[in-house]
Amino acid sequence: MLSDVTQTTESAARDDERQATVPAASGRRSRRRVHRAWIVAVVTFVTIIGGAAFNSLPGLLIDPLNTEFGWSRGEIGLAVSLDMALYGLTAPFAAALMDRFGIRRVVVVALSAVAAGALASVWMTASWQLLIYWGLLVGLGTGSMALAFSATVTNRWFVARRGLVTGILTAAGASGQLVFLPLCAWIVVNHGWRPASVTVALAALVVVPFVWFLLRDHPADVGLAPYGGGYVEKPAPAGGAARRTVRVLADAARTGPFWLLAGSFAICGASTNGLIRTHFVPSAHDHHMPVTAAASLLAVIGVFDIIGTVFSGWLTDRFDARRLLAVYYALRGVSLLFLPMLMEPTVRPPMVFFIVFYGLDWVATVPPTLALCREQYGEDSAIVFGWVLASHQVGAALVAFLGGVARDVFGSYDVVWYASGALCAMAALMALVIRRVREPSAAVAGLG
Repeated sequence: MLSDVTQTTESAARDDERQATVPAASGRRSRRRVHRAWIVAVVTFVTIIGGAAFNSLPGLLIDPLNTEFGWSRGEIGLAVSLDMALYGLTAPFAAALMDRFGIRRVVVVALSAVAAGALASVWMTASWQLLIYWGLLVGLGTGSMALAFSATVTNRWFVARRGLVTGILTAAGASGQLVFLPLCAWIVVNHGWRPASVTVALAALVVVPFVWFLLRDHPADVGLAPYGGGYVEKPAPAGGAARRTVRVLADAARTGPFWLLAGSFAICGASTNGLIRTHFVPSAHDHHMPVTAAASLLAVIGVFDIIGTVFSGWLTDRFDARRLLAVYYALRGVSLLFLPMLMEPTVRPPMVFFIVFYGLDWVATVPPTLALCREQYGEDSAIVFGWVLASHQVGAALVAFLGGVARDVFGSYDVVWYASGALCAMAALMALVIRRVREPSAAVAGLG
C-alpha cells in the first residue's frame, strides 16, 4: 500500500508539468487546459445523481400507496427489497458488461431501465406490477450504475488523483439524495405520488444525452492519455470477465474473513438503506411528523454522509480498520436503541443530533471495509468488494421487507429499531474477530 501511495504522490507532483500525449506516430499533443478526464468525471457525477433520484422515492411512497391501493407495507417493502437485492447482485457483473460492451452503452441502457420502471409505475394497479417496475427494472438499472461505474471510470481515466475522484463520485449518491428528497417530498404532499415518479423518470432521461455525447469509454478513444499517466492503447473487449467474477467469489467463500466482512456489511446495509432510508419517513409520519420535515432530515443525512466518508478514509489510513468498524457499528447500534424515544411530531434537538450522527456514520464503514478486502484478497479485492457490496444490498432488501411486515404486525416500528441495534452490536463483534494478514504488504502488492 505504501508503494501505491508513493507512486500516486509522485504522479500528482508531475501533474502540472505533464501533457497528455498520443502515440508518437500521430505527432499530436493535447494542449487543453482542462483534461478531458475531468469532463468525464463531471458527467459521471451527474449520471450517478440522476440514477440515484429513484433511491429518494420508496420511503416517501409507502403511505400514499398503502392509502390508495390498500397494499400492506409488507407488499410494498417486498418490491423495495427486490430493487435493493438486484442493485447489489448486479454490481459485481456490471464491470464485466462495461468491459464487453463499453461504459456508454451499459449506462444508457441502465438509465433507460430506471426511467421505464419509474414511468410505468404511474399506470400500475396491482402489487405484482410494483415488483416488476420498481423491483426488477429499477433494480437492474441502478445496480449497473453502482460501484462498478465509478470505479471503471476512475481506473481508466485517472492515474493521479484517483483517491480524490473516488471520494467525489462516492459522494454523488448522497448528493442525489440531498437534491431529490426534499423535492420529491414536496411533490408527493402537494401533487401526489405520480408526478413524483414522473420526475424521477425525467431525471434519469435528461442525463442520457450527456452520457452519450460527452462520456467516452477510454482515453484512447479521443487520442489522450489518462490524467497524470502515459498513453495506453484501448484494450480489446474482454471476454470471460463474468466467469472470473464467479470464480473469485468461489475462492473467497472458502475463507473466514469473507463471511465476516460480508455479514457485517449486510448489517450495514440493513441499518442504512433497508431501515432508515426506507422506513424512517413512514415511522416519523406515524408520530405525526410532516412528510416534508422527515424527508428533509434524511436529506441532512446526505450532507453529513459526505463529511463522514472523507473523514473515515483519513482515519483508515492511520488506524486499524477492524477497530474502526467495531466502533462505527457499536455507536450506530446504540443510537438506534434511542431512536424510538426521539420520534415526535416536531423536530427537536435530540433528533437533529441523531440525524447528524447517523449521517457521519452512514457510509463511514466503506473505507475500512474496502481496506480489509485489499489486505485479505490482494489483486482480487475489487471483485471481492463487489460481492461484499452485494451482501450489503441483500441485508438492506431483507430489512426493507421485514420492516414493513413488522409494522403491519405490531402497529409500530419500535421492534425494528431495537432489533437493528442488536444486529449492529453483532457486526461490531464480527469486525473485531477478522484475522490479520501476517504480511499485509504481500497481500497488497498486487493492487497497483
